[in-house]
Amino acid sequence: MKIKIKAILSTVVLSTAFALIGCGQDDIKSQVTENPNESNLKNSLASKAVIPLANCVAPGWASLNGGTTGGGTAAETTVTNYAALKSAIENTAVKVIKVTGTITITTRLSLQDQTGKTIYGTSGAKLVSTNQTKDGSGIINIKRCNNIVVRNLIFEGPGAYDTDGWDNAILDDCKNVWIDHCEFRDGVDGNFDIKNKSDFVTVSYTKFHYLKAPKPGGSGGTDDHRFSNLIGSSDGATADAGKLNVTFVRCWWAPGCKERMPRVRYGKIHILNSYFNSSASNKCIAAGVQANILVERNVFENVKEPINLMSGFTAVTQTGNSFINVTGNTAGSGTAFTPSYTIVKLVVGDVKADVTANAGATLTGNICNTL
Repeated sequence: MKIKIKAILSTVVLSTAFALIGCGQDDIKSQVTENPNESNLKNSLASKAVIPLANCVAPGWASLNGGTTGGGTAAETTVTNYAALKSAIENTAVKVIKVTGTITITTRLSLQDQTGKTIYGTSGAKLVSTNQTKDGSGIINIKRCNNIVVRNLIFEGPGAYDTDGWDNAILDDCKNVWIDHCEFRDGVDGNFDIKNKSDFVTVSYTKFHYLKAPKPGGSGGTDDHRFSNLIGSSDGATADAGKLNVTFVRCWWAPGCKERMPRVRYGKIHILNSYFNSSASNKCIAAGVQANILVERNVFENVKEPINLMSGFTAVTQTGNSFINVTGNTAGSGTAFTPSYTIVKLVVGDVKADVTANAGATLTGNICNTL
């Protein structure tokens, strides 16, 4: 049964029940009051309705500042090779890009100065880079863009190598970005970084990991640079203050991640209902200069240093988390921010099963949910 979510944008239920895969019916029922529109939404979710992405509302920080809808209902442009993908990304008139199959990235893609764009993959769609050099590495750089949706794509790099190279993907000075149901693996410098005043970003049901052994001997000096996610590029990037507001919800920092899950400077970062289980870890969440982090209802299993309190952070609150066979610090310090949005929250006992089943490029197309 199709439903029109936009008709009930004014209700609280839409900001909470945004149709994350794995949201239990009890979660939805607990946040829906009975009026005709809300009842229709609840019934549709319960009957496993398929909702087009264009009718879906991004959760977390990306729901604010006007929301994040990407290319909306625009006609799709299907791409199957690098030349077509590059052309579609650079064309401001193309609003929805459908990626099919495996595409080898010969030169890093650049999505710049655009507003309202969706890039999504069909089942198994993959963007692959084999370049480990400083200047040639990386898959995509998204810069000075607004209202961008990226979902259901696998980003595969050649493996970690500390040459001061590029990540699989970077957000640079972007606003309202929703990364959903993606998989980032084996980036050269890292998997996915957010920097330079980027703001109102949500990363949901996304998996980060490393399958390839790190390459030692890079010019940067770190022999094992399996460092997944950096928020804020340096302590000196003071223009980031008050920006870099990011939600990570139902994400998976999986085996192979060494550090930066994420490593935070500035911003208000909400890490909710996520799973950390990389036994290769030195540290997981790292709070640096002016980091304000809410760590809520996550599962840390077989990892070292779940919460690393560095110098200059503002506050880190950990609440309702599960720590299983971990070593190192698990405590926060101070009182972190209270989110200005409402979001569905799993009980911590359900997090591991939900995230491991659904995080990554697990969807079948440009849809909001497959409950």
